[in-house]
Amino acid sequence: MKKKIAVIGAGHGGKAMAADLTIRGFDVFLFNRTQKRITAIQERGGILLKTEENREVFAPMNLVTTDIEEVLREVNLVMVVIPASGHRNIAKLMAPFLQDNHIVLLNPGRTGGVLEFKQVLNECENPNHPIICEAETFLFAARSTGPAQVTIFRTKFSVPLAALPSTRTKEALELIDSVYPYFVSAPNILHTSLNNMGAIFHPALTLLNAGWIEATKGNFEFYMDGVTPATARVLEALDRERVTVAASMGVRVQNANTWLDRAYGAQGENLHDAMHNNDGYEGIKAPNRLQHRYIFEDVPYSLVPMALLGQQYGVETNTIHAIVCLANIIHNGQDHWRQGRTLECMGIKGLSVAELHRYVETGVR
Repeated sequence: MKKKIAVIGAGHGGKAMAADLTIRGFDVFLFNRTQKRITAIQERGGILLKTEENREVFAPMNLVTTDIEEVLREVNLVMVVIPASGHRNIAKLMAPFLQDNHIVLLNPGRTGGVLEFKQVLNECENPNHPIICEAETFLFAARSTGPAQVTIFRTKFSVPLAALPSTRTKEALELIDSVYPYFVSAPNILHTSLNNMGAIFHPALTLLNAGWIEATKGNFEFYMDGVTPATARVLEALDRERVTVAASMGVRVQNANTWLDRAYGAQGENLHDAMHNNDGYEGIKAPNRLQHRYIFEDVPYSLVPMALLGQQYGVETNTIHAIVCLANIIHNGQDHWRQGRTLECMGIKGLSVAELHRYVETGVR
């Protein structure tokens, strides 16, 4: 019997995953919160996918809807592919309908995605025990090229995932592996959250290229033209702080160079060289505006929780603070510190390192 899979979100990543799953033989149920983004897909009956091999394939959708109850009633596996800024809202929408047999995978969780999602389910008093997991990063490098069109530039070699509690990761992978064998087991969600490379590559590079983005509407190659020796040094400084925060929590994470090699096979003596040696980044344009998820998602839901974790466990994060402050200014005075994913949102405020590890391993605070 065909596997039925829900894809939550019809943006760049959601359309890419929905189309890819469809052409690989799965029944896909595509959900989006707003009707506007899915109208063209409904009218066309599916999504036109341009593959890595430069082929165009039409992927007919089984169901495209704004009715979350209808989608969850049909499936066991739920792939959440939305910006992290929507995780809290989608958890509230899903809470009344999630059952024990559901496996929910955040693609990706950014920093603390599963922790916040689980906290929302607790607040909504969901009595069941669905498996909630998060991926370390998104499986594809992809871009929406039209209302019912999407391009996949590259598929990553492997993507770690973990469940909360980690004792349920193996159970989740038993199903997910038959869908995407690229996913591999991570020790726990602290590893997936703190190996969050979007936090390193997205916001700082966008902010440091702000003038060029505004002048050209993003008409340059983000990871090629936008990564110069100077901007790469800022990314390296951010990366060192991320690695140090993780170490303070008893978590050993990869540095950005090692991650690029594992995910894409891209190598170099420094971060600048490794990013330029990554053919998976070739052809990806910069954001066409500064009001973009590379800032409004990756600053408050990646960098802010990293900085707050550093504060809780005694690590200075001066570069992260600088990027958050720049984002606040460029976003016309928004307070990403207040609006972002706090330790309270994740339900881990005041936990010692030992208590935090106990929670992510067993699900018991």
